[in-house]
Amino acid sequence: MKWTAGRRLTRELTVPSIPSQESQDLLDDDRWRLLQGCLTDDALPTEVRAGGAITLMFGLSTERLCQLTPEHLEFGDKHAHLVLGRHPVLLPPWFAELLRQLAEQPQLRPQLPRAHPGPQWLFPGVVQGKPISTHGMTQKLNRHGIPVRTAGNGALAALAADLPSPIPADVTGMHRHTALRWVAYARRD
Repeated sequence: MKWTAGRRLTRELTVPSIPSQESQDLLDDDRWRLLQGCLTDDALPTEVRAGGAITLMFGLSTERLCQLTPEHLEFGDKHAHLVLGRHPVLLPPWFAELLRQLAEQPQLRPQLPRAHPGPQWLFPGVVQGKPISTHGMTQKLNRHGIPVRTAGNGALAALAADLPSPIPADVTGMHRHTALRWVAYARRD
């Protein structure tokens, strides 16, 4: 490349390095502050509070977050569970109440009607029967001060640091190889 640029056959070219596959962006102390805000700040929209809390606690990707339906929630007499993977996760009462509010929130009239309405989504989109787009959800959370990527990475690193890899895989529904990579990353010196 220098040879061709030196002879004015091409322009000078700078090749960027390939970024590492390991996650460098983690949210540590701020994660708990943001989670507290999601659970207590009534000024935030309910879908932002719930989506942010799920991301901050379980590191769920925006793609999976947008696909959640009320069927992912199980409300019993005394306990509530969120089903993300093979095993339901017991929810603290305050978090269960937030998700119950979201599930029972009336669906707004869609901007773009559809002939055959689809399933109900926890995070509905502008087209009836469709969930919010991953880009739309990411923008919405980021706009309200919840950095999706760093929040999810921080949650996954925290889960991987404290639990053996099969547990985060079973609870969050992530692939077991992904869980192994997170555990190796979180537990390195």
